[in-house]
Amino acid sequence: MSSTLDEMIHSVDRYQEQGQAWMDKLLAAAQPGAVFGEPVKAGDYTLITASEVGAGGGFGFGFGGGTSPAGTSSEAPGEKQQDTGGGSGIGGGGGSAGRPVATIIIGPEGVRVEPVVDVTKIALAVFTTAGAMLLALGRMSRMHRK
Repeated sequence: MSSTLDEMIHSVDRYQEQGQAWMDKLLAAAQPGAVFGEPVKAGDYTLITASEVGAGGGFGFGFGGGTSPAGTSSEAPGEKQQDTGGGSGIGGGGGSAGRPVATIIIGPEGVRVEPVVDVTKIALAVFTTAGAMLLALGRMSRMHRK
């Protein structure tokens, strides 16, 4: 086998290992410990928080990599190729987030689930909806005048 082919195979193996490690980290967010908090005891009551955990969708993630065998690079189309000595690359990124959505209360009266109200999220939704409605009404009004 040529040394260039060996380098490419080694790069692919390295990309697979790093990609697997990265995916393992993303999937760890879906574990029960990430969704349910540690129980907290207060007298006769036990409180457990439940959270919404997200990775990828809405937060974005990506992964990429590449190799270039020696002697195949040029600065611009039509220019003489230059020997670069080979290369490889890898990149990735992503995000995840979590927020509390409920509190589970276990007490002498039984089990109760109380939702956590995110006032900021509700206000943003109201203002976004109102803004979209005003824009749509403005466009309809202009179209009606024509």
